[in-house]
Amino acid sequence: MLEGARYGTLTLRAASLRGDSARYRGEPRRDALLAVRFGIGDSALVLVAVASGQPAAPGAHRVARELCEWIAAAVGRNQARLTEDIHTANRGALSSGLHRLTDRAYGRLRAGATVRGLAPADHTASVRCLLLPAHPACRTRVFFGVGDGGLFRMRDGVWQDLEPAGGERDTVGGPVLGYGGGRPPAQQPSQPSQPPQPPHPPYAPADPSSAAPTAPDPGSDPAPAHGPFRFRASVARPGDTLLLCSAGLAEPLRGEAALADRLAERWDTTEAPGLAAFLADAQTGVKGYADDRTAAAVWEA
Repeated sequence: MLEGARYGTLTLRAASLRGDSARYRGEPRRDALLAVRFGIGDSALVLVAVASGQPAAPGAHRVARELCEWIAAAVGRNQARLTEDIHTANRGALSSGLHRLTDRAYGRLRAGATVRGLAPADHTASVRCLLLPAHPACRTRVFFGVGDGGLFRMRDGVWQDLEPAGGERDTVGGPVLGYGGGRPPAQQPSQPSQPPQPPHPPYAPADPSSAAPTAPDPGSDPAPAHGPFRFRASVARPGDTLLLCSAGLAEPLRGEAALADRLAERWDTTEAPGLAAFLADAQTGVKGYADDRTAAAVWEA
């Protein structure tokens, strides 16, 4: 599966591939990829969602696809509010709201497991998402998700691992501009002359008529079956390349320097590659890694 688009200062390239192991066994691709634009013009918001179903679980490919679609439906319903929060750098609202939306999607998966008589651990998937505002003056890029995979940034020809630590929601402090492992600085106290703003209501669920249980408050840090909620908001610079990927690419990228060097050489360019070239790069083989691969990369003009 291939996707490509250009909005404002960003160019998107995305590909999802069945791995050698699945091809050998004649199994479907467990990875799912969804790229969608909500709104038009400078107010548009682009969502890229990547999900991976459980190995050897029945219907794993359908679970991954459904999870992407449910989260996309929720983002679409809240597009105006999300766009405003991104443009105003309202990290607290973004983190808590996206946490709730993600938990509701996992609640639907748990309900589906009960109906089918399956263990929740078998009827789940990893999911990782990017929210990309189309306005050229807004360089904020928002990541959120649950489970395995990777978030990387190439800056000045060097890969940086931006994967948030489990449970760290990156809701305070300045923009994430350096190497991605550090905790943001403490929040500065409010000035007495600035009264606190009333809290925003939570984002609306994907389907108001859904019977899915309401998620608990994010402050309680509920952990879905696939792991803790992860969130990071960063500010892009011209020349950056941001990479979101499933575990099938994240693991060899972290473990094999030759692959990291190869992709850095290919993607450290001012212009994004064409779809065919991006597909060829994403298919670069690494001995010992045969899982599905899904990659979504954003080039910053």
